[in-house]
Amino acid sequence: MQLPKDATVAVIDGEKFNLFRNTGDEADLKLKPLDHDVPDAADHQGSTPSRHGSSANPDGGQDEEDGFSAGVVAILNKKVLGGEILHLLIIAAPRTLGAIRPQYHDKLKAALIGEI
Repeated sequence: MQLPKDATVAVIDGEKFNLFRNTGDEADLKLKPLDHDVPDAADHQGSTPSRHGSSANPDGGQDEEDGFSAGVVAILNKKVLGGEILHLLIIAAPRTLGAIRPQYHDKLKAALIGEI
């Protein structure tokens, strides 16, 4: 995959979120870390389909990850709508991608050049 100059790369792992910008060109990538807002999982808990901790499924930490992922996609949507992101590559675990895809704004979908 070639990454256009000035494309943004979002790396999401459920607990961490990093943004990078390709300051090089398609043939010579140079990823520069970008400052960004910190997702607030507490503001977004319950806004994504999630697994709730119970005796049948004791993974209560999954709720925090889902809230974090929702916070990340809110930041990405805002940056795309604000014109800060024109081309976006998202790198995340399959479960995280599945949780955030339904929350992509149409303009984010248009800016998305790939998911890994």
